[in-house]
Amino acid sequence: MSLLYKTGTRLLRSLPAESAHLTTVRLLRAGLGPKGASIDRAELRTSVGGLDLPNPVGLAAGFDKNADVPDAMLGAGFGFVECGTVTPRPQAGNPKPRLFRIPEHDAVINRMGFNNAGLDAFAARLRSRQGQHGLVGANLGANKDSDDRIADYLEGLTRLWGLSDYFTINISSPNTPGLRELQGADAMDALLERIALTRAKLAADGPNYPVFLKVAPDLDDDEIPRIVEQVRAYALDAIIVSNTTTDRPAAIGPRWAEEAGGLSGQPLFDKSTRLLGQFYAATDGQIDLIGVGGIGCGAQAYAKIRAGAKALQLYSALVFHGPQLVEAICNDLSVRLAKDGFETIAEAVGAG
Repeated sequence: MSLLYKTGTRLLRSLPAESAHLTTVRLLRAGLGPKGASIDRAELRTSVGGLDLPNPVGLAAGFDKNADVPDAMLGAGFGFVECGTVTPRPQAGNPKPRLFRIPEHDAVINRMGFNNAGLDAFAARLRSRQGQHGLVGANLGANKDSDDRIADYLEGLTRLWGLSDYFTINISSPNTPGLRELQGADAMDALLERIALTRAKLAADGPNYPVFLKVAPDLDDDEIPRIVEQVRAYALDAIIVSNTTTDRPAAIGPRWAEEAGGLSGQPLFDKSTRLLGQFYAATDGQIDLIGVGGIGCGAQAYAKIRAGAKALQLYSALVFHGPQLVEAICNDLSVRLAKDGFETIAEAVGAG
């Protein structure tokens, strides 16, 4: 089976990047993806934002924008799956081409622009999987032409309440003009206050659901303590560190220096992991962190955990290594935990 997936990955890489992605989703919807690869081991179990995960390796937002295939990806072994980014109204996203592979660096540049089918379609698909096992989250965004972007996040939270196991407030994508301005102090206060009020109303007569904040890797050092205090003040449950970067490291070469969009994959690993460690120090380990950015092997996943992550997410590495990567990372983590004398993920969090 591993040979089949390796062959399939090579064939998909022969297609243009966005065509390959759309083809992959269609194949998964047709039932041609991995099946029954659930990975649940005592040493890999972890919790984040009050959610109990069978293993720490999650699928980052961006792969399954419309909640088409969350159960297929859970079948690949992911401990949890984040769908989206979803906006209230459907939107086409930015002009094509807008997705670029950089295979010599296991990297991707995208400027997709929150292309998605909107909340109606997203909610219907989540509703259809009710009763299924496995944790599935919703990554919420705002429409590019919205007059009130905060209202867009509130609409997503309200419309999907009870359908998603958790919510991520995505204000860190570089591909919607002005979106990252919501990471500023005053704008974030306005956003998180309204999120907290709406959440309290929604949870008044039923269950509460975790709400996470996803931040950019391009923050200034002095912004980190302020964001931590705002997350604490408005009782968010975790911080996802981090989204894609607008930086262009010299190592990827001049060909990509002027290509607009967010860079992900291996060139993001060091920067995002350093930022993760800074957030861990600023939180004093009291706010759960999810580490994202450049994870392509067990050693890098373990480095994120030792930097402070209780759970992980990846996406870009699947482009180059296929779905078997999830099991390989989990197997490697089990070995590394045992070698260092840790019986659980929790014991290793922040140990680096």
